Amino acid sequence: MSATYRVRALSLKKTKLGEADLIVTFLAADGCQIRAVAKGARKTKSRFGARVEPFSVVDLMLAHGRSLEIITEAEGVTSHDVLRGDLDRLSAAAVVTDFLDKVSVECQTEERLFALSTTTLDVMEIVPVDELRALVIAFLVKGMAMHGYRPQLSSCASCEAATGGSGSARFSLSAGGVVCSDCAGADPTALSVSPDVPGALAALLGSKMADIGALAIPEPVLRDTLVLLRSFIAYHVPSRMKALDMYGGGAL
Repeated sequence: MSATYRVRALSLKKTKLGEADLIVTFLAADGCQIRAVAKGARKTKSRFGARVEPFSVVDLMLAHGRSLEIITEAEGVTSHDVLRGDLDRLSAAAVVTDFLDKVSVECQTEERLFALSTTTLDVMEIVPVDELRALVIAFLVKGMAMHGYRPQLSSCASCEAATGGSGSARFSLSAGGVVCSDCAGADPTALSVSPDVPGALAALLGSKMADIGALAIPEPVLRDTLVLLRSFIAYHVPSRMKALDMYGGGAL
């Protein structure tokens, strides 16, 4: 095994180590999580500090350490400085990196996740602020789908019967999709949702990130959809996501 290797990665978070170092958590281009030490990164003249800020895409040279990798070189690719300079964009981007930190795993690849994440952050830098919520929701539902939790929205997730009609819909957290009234009655994880929510989720799943704003999903529907996704993610992902809990003012 080579003593060093190169990887392109997205910086997710950093943690202080000792007096001057940082532990930086990355999502690599193949979807694996990497935790690496940036020695001296907290010093004023550090060659690493600014390049490994959260949301930054960076080309790394890494060396194998005993428990963590060691950053020996770091070349910035995309800084995403705009996200760190605006509170609304910062809050939205933080949901992305918090989600990635909790769902990515060392040595477990999912190459689509890196492309989704970097594209989402690129779009978050340039869209009007009022489109950020739709981007966050689209990222979350696409990210869950990539990890095996794609919601079933066209028929009952339990018995495959047709669903629909007027009034509220029912969404089963355990079954992972909409459920008919019969199955909902026997499912303690079935939640009542606005009848517009399944359609919104389907539209977000089927659209490119750059086209999310053009869907023009009404704000009340986005709010209801975000509430559902919070519950769906909390049911299937054991780690609490503080950025998601706080996004949009917490529980809506």
